[in-house]
Amino acid sequence: MKSKAGFALIAAGILLSPLFSSGQHAPVPADKKLQAPQETFGDAYLPNAYQNKKTSPAYKYKSGAVKRMLNSSVFTIQVNVDASGQNILGDAANEPSIAVNPLNADMIVIGWRQFDNVSSNFRQAGWSYTTNAGQTWISPGVIQPGIFRSDPVLDFDSSGNFYYNSLTINPDYFCKVFKSTDGGATWDNGTDAQGGDKQWMTIDRTTGGGSGNIYSFWTSNFSTCLPGFFTRSTNGNISYENCIPVNGQPFWGTMAVGNNGELYIGGDSQSGPAVVKSLNAQVPASTIIWEPSVPVFLDGDLGYQPSVNPGGLLGQASIDVDRSNGPGHGNVYLLASVVRTANSDPGDVMFARSTDGGLTWSLPVRINDDASVSTQWFGTMSVAPNGRIDAVWLDTRDNPGSDLSALYYSYSTDQGNTWSANEILSGIFDPHVGYPNQNKMGDYFDMISDNSGAHFAWANTLNGEENVYYSHIIPPIVTGVNEPSDKVIISVFPNPTPGVFFIVNAAKQSHIEISNVLGEKVFSSTILQTITQLNISTHPAGIYFLKIVSRDGSTVVKKIIRE
Repeated sequence: MKSKAGFALIAAGILLSPLFSSGQHAPVPADKKLQAPQETFGDAYLPNAYQNKKTSPAYKYKSGAVKRMLNSSVFTIQVNVDASGQNILGDAANEPSIAVNPLNADMIVIGWRQFDNVSSNFRQAGWSYTTNAGQTWISPGVIQPGIFRSDPVLDFDSSGNFYYNSLTINPDYFCKVFKSTDGGATWDNGTDAQGGDKQWMTIDRTTGGGSGNIYSFWTSNFSTCLPGFFTRSTNGNISYENCIPVNGQPFWGTMAVGNNGELYIGGDSQSGPAVVKSLNAQVPASTIIWEPSVPVFLDGDLGYQPSVNPGGLLGQASIDVDRSNGPGHGNVYLLASVVRTANSDPGDVMFARSTDGGLTWSLPVRINDDASVSTQWFGTMSVAPNGRIDAVWLDTRDNPGSDLSALYYSYSTDQGNTWSANEILSGIFDPHVGYPNQNKMGDYFDMISDNSGAHFAWANTLNGEENVYYSHIIPPIVTGVNEPSDKVIISVFPNPTPGVFFIVNAAKQSHIEISNVLGEKVFSSTILQTITQLNISTHPAGIYFLKIVSRDGSTVVKKIIRE
């Protein structure tokens, strides 16, 4: 782990920095932000430019494709594909959201804004689903073909049902929430759910009185039910309540349900990043009471219309709760890409935490560890059941002075006190190609973490078009093995392997274990020869971790890719 200075030292560095006054950014007034381009009808619908929908191979890659990766593993695959799994030329997709079945992690759904023709900004509710942990994806088309739909937000309940919140203009801002009970293969006709621009949705998966409640909020200036901009369903998506306001008027944010059913909203506000919560939103038929909005100092503000995404946001805020039984139980975390206040950096990924239910917040930590003035945008966070915090973002550090970007990743296993060294998880791409008559790649990405790693939905232009991808990011700590030691020297070949591989070990009588990404042992034995042959061909393709412990306790870990 790469240690960072304590919160207090970071704050002192910020406040004492000579750039604090000379390089300071004036905050962008919230009312100006709220006048930024919103969802409106624009172009008429255009079918795909190619009569027979020309295709190309769908883009995908796995660990080893990026030379500068450190310890984490990643598998990435395009999800907006045709029935044969091929990329459709001439279309575009962005602004993805993801949901994972809590009863079967092999079942995942991703939704996005689908543009059938890049010459038109008319979008529809696209989606794709998988039943084999993301190895292949099925894209049936769009929900309600020919209907303008935007701002997709997906979530799931504790029974494994999926929900798809989608905005339309009819003529005011209005949302429907569609439900799928078959893993995302089909959807019902949807339930009217009030709504507005840049809405977000979350579902209570606790075992308390609010279990199954669906919550949604959106930008207050663009609402179908002014002055309200929040609603809930307490009857499983059968109906939604009348809209109500929220203290502090948060926008451009996300929501999270705490361990006791309390509801948190984190986003931007008139005074900058802020968090507001309700203790009784979980109670059916209650008059919702909002606690006072609490400002969160991130040493910056959420930005809009940056050079990397000129028609959209620098990113929205991510809020989540530690649901583990560990030392961080109940902690609330807020992360966002912000335009810095203390210096001239156009975008950093900043993080803060609360250990008292959102009443007070720590001083901020910068997660990106670059030394350059570069842009880190679309910062996204999620927390695994074991308390691990995952963070991803797009990063221009590899091409200073340009908007060329790559996906970066870092994680924390100590409640955000320290973060792993940043890792690059993708090739470099130009975010300005493939626009669907809109100068943006959307406004957000989405991620869900489990103990095996992070399930991530994002957009990029690695194939020269704007498309949506699924990535499974696996940090090395999921197996519970130790960091590699230079006291034990081994090599593994071939790697990747079809199943049979050889270990060349410098020490005899070492103990060997092989674990899958869930930490489950699939092999355990003692090495008696310096060259040992092992066979994992009876196990499914994927990532495995080889751990060898010598007699003196020295440990080495090697990652094996079973093709």
